[in-house]
Amino acid sequence: MERTVWQPKPGQLYMRNALPAVAVALFCISLAHAQTDVLIEIDRGRTEGLFTKSPVFQRAILAKPAKPTDTALLYFRGYPGIARIQSVADKQRNLQPFMRMNQRIFEEEGIALVVIDCPTDQWSVLDGRPTGCLDSYRSSKEHADDVRSVIARLRDEHGLSRIFLMGHSFGTISSRWLAKNLGSEINGSIHSASMNGFNRLGFATSLSGFSYDSIASPILHVHNENDACPHTPYSIVKEYAGENLVTVRGGVPGGDPCGGTHLHSFQGREELVVRSVISWMKTKKVDRLIGE
Repeated sequence: MERTVWQPKPGQLYMRNALPAVAVALFCISLAHAQTDVLIEIDRGRTEGLFTKSPVFQRAILAKPAKPTDTALLYFRGYPGIARIQSVADKQRNLQPFMRMNQRIFEEEGIALVVIDCPTDQWSVLDGRPTGCLDSYRSSKEHADDVRSVIARLRDEHGLSRIFLMGHSFGTISSRWLAKNLGSEINGSIHSASMNGFNRLGFATSLSGFSYDSIASPILHVHNENDACPHTPYSIVKEYAGENLVTVRGGVPGGDPCGGTHLHSFQGREELVVRSVISWMKTKKVDRLIGE
């Protein structure tokens, strides 16, 4: 079969290259008008530092839809897990690409997206690796209480009473323990590309033998069947997730197998994943296989 090669007319090439930039600009403008980003900052009533005794703050960023809603999705980012939120300008960099590029869908579907940070006394890092906000904290009652304080603020000041949790990769350490420790205080939890594999730094070891039967609210697991990150094997999730698993098929691998531009983070299937999560939040129907 003969293939026709497209040749631009004078002036067309410039416009073709300019379109993506124009589209991004229009998207940002429309998003800005559609929702309001709000910084949530809560003094937790404890201090850190032997000498400074600095107050500890729990922070989050609420992307509040223009239309009234009662539903919020609390999002716990992937590695290194610490968001270091100081203003609403910190929202974008703390969303994995598949979440960041589909924010408009959450807004359109009446879901307030909330980026959750670790409290400031868990921000410690050594040689670029987190030494705070690890398993010992994420599995603790203190973590549950810190997140409760955010939920109370969302409910009392923003009318958000239906609360869902979502963790991605490293963030699933929090999403699973919080689903257990918050019980019926939440309406459901989503665990995306869950960490389960061995790693030399010991992340997610607290989840060895974790009992999913101890979680009171509905659960959804989302995972690419060809996830190449050694810390997030699909086979393990498939064993325990049962009928609560959305299997993502296909996509576009690229870059770090554990990063944001690979099957691990649903590259090439981003919108399908987000729409499947939202559908489950609204109907509890599990899309068993997406991306065929």
